[in-house]
Amino acid sequence: MTTRWTAVRVLRDRTAGRCLTAVVVSGFGTSALWLASGVWVKDLTGSDGLAALCMLAMWAPTLAGPLLGTLADRHRRRPLLVALSLFMAVLLLTLYAVDGPEELWLLYAVLFVYGAAGTVHDAAESALVAGAVDRSLLGDFNGLRMTANEGMKLLAPLAGAGLYTAYGGPGVAVLDAASFLAAALVYLSLRVREERPAPAREGGRSATAEGVRHLWGDAGLRPLVLAGGVTMLCAGVSGALTYAVIEDLGHSPAYAGVLYAVQGAGSVTVGLLSGPALRRLGARRFAAYGISLLAAAVALRAVPYDPAAWACAAAVGVGLPAALIAVLTGVQQRTPGPLLGRVTATAGTLVHTPNVIGLAAGAVLVELLGHRAQLVALGVVLGVTAAVLLGQSPASADRTAARSASDASPA
Repeated sequence: MTTRWTAVRVLRDRTAGRCLTAVVVSGFGTSALWLASGVWVKDLTGSDGLAALCMLAMWAPTLAGPLLGTLADRHRRRPLLVALSLFMAVLLLTLYAVDGPEELWLLYAVLFVYGAAGTVHDAAESALVAGAVDRSLLGDFNGLRMTANEGMKLLAPLAGAGLYTAYGGPGVAVLDAASFLAAALVYLSLRVREERPAPAREGGRSATAEGVRHLWGDAGLRPLVLAGGVTMLCAGVSGALTYAVIEDLGHSPAYAGVLYAVQGAGSVTVGLLSGPALRRLGARRFAAYGISLLAAAVALRAVPYDPAAWACAAAVGVGLPAALIAVLTGVQQRTPGPLLGRVTATAGTLVHTPNVIGLAAGAVLVELLGHRAQLVALGVVLGVTAAVLLGQSPASADRTAARSASDASPA
């Protein structure tokens, strides 16, 4: 009943529903390309290292998130999203020229630009949604976006693998280009009023620093974003231990697919329920409860028992997205519109970069230390993070801020 009501609240809102459609469409193509690009490079070169560089090429531009996010504040967001989508649709078609190892530089270049454009795109989209959608729907929207993204992770790689088998890498590139073209059409259909941004009074470096100052100076956002970063760091280390956990259970590496499916089901569930939960608890308590659940799940992964492994996978699927949804919603609710692009991108960098660091650290530590001790230690760190977040200030402040912002919205 509650999940149905949540979905209806968003989908009945014309702007929210269409923004969510654009997210689903473009996300489908991105997920397909993410898988196919590595397989493509592996087939062309036989090198695992070169295949892994595809992920690095797409992820590296997020390190420049504070700077790239400034672009989303210098232009009206809807035209920017249309232009970025059309640009990416055209750029992806250049991958038809990749026919052998000697053209791999073009693939890496496209993936790098893809990552940079995606960072700007995400910042502009978040700012557009925050300005066009009733603020009381932001938690619901972000939750359904998480649900949609998890669904894409299950479906899009299969579609990408099938297309790659039939038509090779260019076939997947065409699919992704088509998804961006469809997203551009959806953005064009949005009916939103946007004021032209005021001319920049400061240079690029100063404008970027303004977003960082706002994020760091907001007593509500700073602990939320820091907790998100610590959570993603621990999640990265825990993720690197997955195959050690599976070996301890006595299964083959393919068993990871079962655990990821269970985790995905948990993520879909919390995405559907996050809107009502955020309205009831506020962003800080919602994040803290999610991190607490994640702490218990990560520590209990050390128990070599299949039902426990399934329960932990489902709990990770609930707890980790809860923290991410809370951070994004908190940023949207507490940031002025003219700063929202760069603040969103800065928060994204601070939250997601530790995940990659954690994956790298976990890959090293798993060879040096027992995975059980690491999992228990990670659970303790996450538990402390949740406790600190809960103890920062009363959660009623978050609810009051969210409620007053909603009351001020004419939706």
